[in-house]
Amino acid sequence: MVSKIYYNQSVQIFTKKEKTLLKKVNTPAKVQDFLNSLPFNFERQNGRIVETLKSPLFTLRHKNAHCFEGALLGAYILSLHGFTPYLMHLKAIKGDYDHVVVPFKIGQFWGALGKTNHSVLRYREPIYKNIRELVMSYFHEYFLDNGQKTLRQYSAPFNLNTLGNSWATSEKDLWYIDKKLDKIKHYDIIPKSHIKKLRKADKIEITAGKIVEYKK
Repeated sequence: MVSKIYYNQSVQIFTKKEKTLLKKVNTPAKVQDFLNSLPFNFERQNGRIVETLKSPLFTLRHKNAHCFEGALLGAYILSLHGFTPYLMHLKAIKGDYDHVVVPFKIGQFWGALGKTNHSVLRYREPIYKNIRELVMSYFHEYFLDNGQKTLRQYSAPFNLNTLGNSWATSEKDLWYIDKKLDKIKHYDIIPKSHIKKLRKADKIEITAGKIVEYKK
């Protein structure tokens, strides 16, 4: 049975200690290192699955994150250091998991933060000329255990600044952001006529893709 946690709707603030920590994490690379240091949130409590979508404040306090929670925290930290807090949705076929990353721009080039428990779908250096180039860097890493490549769409970058400030410190799970991200414009990655012609990932790639950072 899957349950969802709904925190109280009151809004808290970051403590002085928390603000000092976030101030030190002042580059995309440092933010990625910090996200990597957080154990993965497997959404399990007392033997059952409990879905969460914690705000950055509560992800920081709970000291764990899944990909979406990590993206929200990463985007918030970047916003403290002059970056626009973007989210981008990577959409896979049914049977695989979607992913959420944090695009950021330095000069004319795009990079991305990502929180994952696997060896792939991670940080991207800011070397990509546009969002599509950035997205395509994930395509060959996105496959099932049978080697089938599954990434099909990506969203336009979603600016969290459009939501005001309460999302960063809310005690309530941020399911409304999940809904907004799902509804914004998405772009196809490959023509439908190419899908059946895709080559499967190699066995060594599949083996490497099973490496995890944190055990359940």
